[in-house]
Amino acid sequence: MKSNKLTRNILIAMVLGISVGYAVHELVPKESISSFSSTVKLLGTIFIRLVKTIIAPLVFTTLVVGIAKLGNLKTVGRVGGKAILWFITASLTSLLIGMLLVNFLHPGTYIDLSLADNAGVKDLMGKTSAFSLSNFIEHVVPASAIGAMAENEILQIVVFSIFFGIAAASMGDYAKPVIKTLDVFAHIILKIVNYIMNFAPYGVFGTLAAVVADKGMGIFKFYFIYFSYFVCGIICLWMVLLFVGYLILGKRLVSLLKHISNPLLIAFSTTSSEAVFPKLTEELERFGCKNDIVAFILPLGYSFNLDGSMMYMTFASLAIAQAYGIHLNVGTQLTMLLVLMLTSKGIAGVPRASLIIVLATCAMFKIPPEGVALILPIDHFCDMMRTATNVLGNALATSVVSKWEGALDNE
Repeated sequence: MKSNKLTRNILIAMVLGISVGYAVHELVPKESISSFSSTVKLLGTIFIRLVKTIIAPLVFTTLVVGIAKLGNLKTVGRVGGKAILWFITASLTSLLIGMLLVNFLHPGTYIDLSLADNAGVKDLMGKTSAFSLSNFIEHVVPASAIGAMAENEILQIVVFSIFFGIAAASMGDYAKPVIKTLDVFAHIILKIVNYIMNFAPYGVFGTLAAVVADKGMGIFKFYFIYFSYFVCGIICLWMVLLFVGYLILGKRLVSLLKHISNPLLIAFSTTSSEAVFPKLTEELERFGCKNDIVAFILPLGYSFNLDGSMMYMTFASLAIAQAYGIHLNVGTQLTMLLVLMLTSKGIAGVPRASLIIVLATCAMFKIPPEGVALILPIDHFCDMMRTATNVLGNALATSVVSKWEGALDNE
């Protein structure tokens, strides 16, 4: 009942946010809109920051406890192997759908070069660098566990947590007091989640009101075809994911979708995968996934299994090339796909993280990276779709691995 109330409040907040934003865009003097947007956006910022404060400790505690409860290295390797198999297959499928869709529909040819958001892209360009093996290693391997947690570097936290969990599991009874303490700590954090989620409708209202006040509803007119084609790609990806999910989970898939409907809605409206990590953990356990499997697979998924973001990265990169009239042969596109497979791992589940990877990829393949400015005006709405897809993909991955392990409780 409480979950239904939250869902209702979020939906109301979405409608109010768009309505207020549109009214401000139409009625308030142009010079005052920026001030309104920056102020009301603080509501969304507060919500995201509240969630981010608990991400690092939650990932660390749940992953360590999950690995320790699995019992031994053989079990960890088996479960991890099944998860990686799903992640790689889902990632390649997502990338290929994006690549095929762009080559078939040519969305880049509809992008108007005069609508570029050059100011917005400058902020993103300061956060990216050319891909290299050295940068990749630095991105994956933590120099400091405390530093990784302070910066919310999820992939680095996952790496440290895996080592910690395996070491604790190998020590047997001697490490049990530490594992029990971390388990209690994880449950305390999940309790905090319930408090933070009460602020979600305010965050949703602030986020949508700000973007609509700035851009207005007319943005959909200019970018209707580009956005529509991307939505087609998301629908195709959802159909593939749900079909495979049904083959494995059967009728339990409907129950899973009911359980994750609230996290999906929050992810869709806030454009942040991180915002729903705690709530998604809770709902997957309610669905019937064993807590040790959830604690192990879900943090890995947040680093290795962002299906919506993966599809968008090929879609956006190739669309930008089309907008500038740059032809990329099939071999080059497949190379780009493999590069994206590597560079995308561990990207933060926060708004516009995918665009940072797109920038780096464009620069590598001699596509003007400034072209990202062409898609920035509509990116918030694309981000809503791909973030919800990331959540769906990780929920399916966790449920499927639980099913394969015989660790999915019956309702």
